[in-house]
Amino acid sequence: MKIAVGNDHAATELKFVIVDYLKELGHEVVNFGTNGSESCHYPEFGEKVGLAVAAGEVDCGILICGTGVGISIAANKVPGVRAAVCSDCATARLVKQHNNANIIAFGARIVGSELAKDIVKAYLDAEFLGGRHQTRIDMIHEIEMRNQK
Repeated sequence: MKIAVGNDHAATELKFVIVDYLKELGHEVVNFGTNGSESCHYPEFGEKVGLAVAAGEVDCGILICGTGVGISIAANKVPGVRAAVCSDCATARLVKQHNNANIIAFGARIVGSELAKDIVKAYLDAEFLGGRHQTRIDMIHEIEMRNQK
């Protein structure tokens, strides 16, 4: 699987842990994040990963900032993106099964590296259930289309 990873300065260290973990699992990683600790702007990285996911250049994305919230909000502004913040494994599994989330996000100031790896694994191992959940995804898509400028 080809996975986009994006992060800001608050999450550089955790990003490297996750990139190494993804490679250990046999995935190809595309790094859209910063590699340093100098202050930068998370919306830029959220958008880059969102655009790559929406264009089909990658299979899914992982975003990391201080809380995971800001960077996920930025990604969700890209049409076709369904980014969800996950601070536990159950949420990571359910956002794939029920919401077919194509990006997950978490906070480097919220979860430690071992939990972050578990969250990533839970998300990647889950499968979208379809059925009534697809109906809801279609409804979300309709809202998105109605509100595009």
